[in-house]
Amino acid sequence: MVEVHVVPALTDNYIHIIHDAAHGLTIVVDPGEAAPVRAFLSERGWRLTHILATHHHGDHIGGIPDLRADSHAMLIGPRAEIDRIPEMDATHGEGDIFTLGSQTVRVFDTPGHTRGHCAFFFEEARLLFSGDTLFSLGCGRLFEGTPAQMWDSLSTLRALPGDTRVHCGHEYTASNARFARSIDPDNAALKARAEEVAALRAKGLPTVPSRLSDEIAANPFLRADDPGLAAHFGMTGAPPATVFAAIRKAKDEFRG
Repeated sequence: MVEVHVVPALTDNYIHIIHDAAHGLTIVVDPGEAAPVRAFLSERGWRLTHILATHHHGDHIGGIPDLRADSHAMLIGPRAEIDRIPEMDATHGEGDIFTLGSQTVRVFDTPGHTRGHCAFFFEEARLLFSGDTLFSLGCGRLFEGTPAQMWDSLSTLRALPGDTRVHCGHEYTASNARFARSIDPDNAALKARAEEVAALRAKGLPTVPSRLSDEIAANPFLRADDPGLAAHFGMTGAPPATVFAAIRKAKDEFRG
C-alpha cells in the first residue's frame, strides 16, 4: 500500500519518506535537513505533501522551513509541542487518529526524551515512527522527562503488534548492542541481533527499521520488567520503572 525509504542525514540521523502512490501522497518524517530530502524527491519525481514531526529538536525539524518553501506541505506534529515547533498546520496528542491516504495514523504521547514527544503508528502498514523515544536496542536520553514517564512511553509502544516495523531517528544500534550485551550477555535474541547489526554496518547499510518483536526480545529498555535484568542490577522485586532508571543511568555512563 505504501513504500518507505530511510534517508541518512546530518551525522547519524535518519529521515523517513513514505510514498502512497495510489493517493498521490509523499510524507516525510523528522526532516533534520532539507538537502537529502530534496535530492531524493527530485530523483523520483515525487512532490512532498505532508511533514510529520515527533519533537522539536533541531536535528528533527531543521529542514522543515526549506521543504515547506518548496512544496507548502502540511506540517503535523505533537500538540504538546505547539509552542516549540513553528507553524504547524495540525496538532495531535494521545489517542488521536487521523487518515493519510490508505493509512489510519494513531498518535501516542511518548514523553521522556522531551516533554512533548509523540510517535506515529501507521496501522494498516504496521509502521511506527518513534523519533527519539524508541531506538533499535535502545531508547532516547531523558533530557526533559523522568524514567517513569519514559518507561510508560516505551510500554505503550511495546504493546503494538509484533510485526510492526520500527523507524527510529538515529543510527545508534551498534553502540546500543554493545551496551545491551554488557548487561544481558546470555540473551540469544540479543546476540543474534548484534551479529546482524555488525554485518549490516560492515556493508554500510542501515539497521533501521527493526521488527518490534525482535526489539521486545533483545532491547533491554523494553525489558525493565524482566527479572533477569532486575537481578543484574541487584534490584530483584523492584518496580520496572526503577529498574529502567538503573538501565538508563548505566547506558549514560557506558564507555564500551
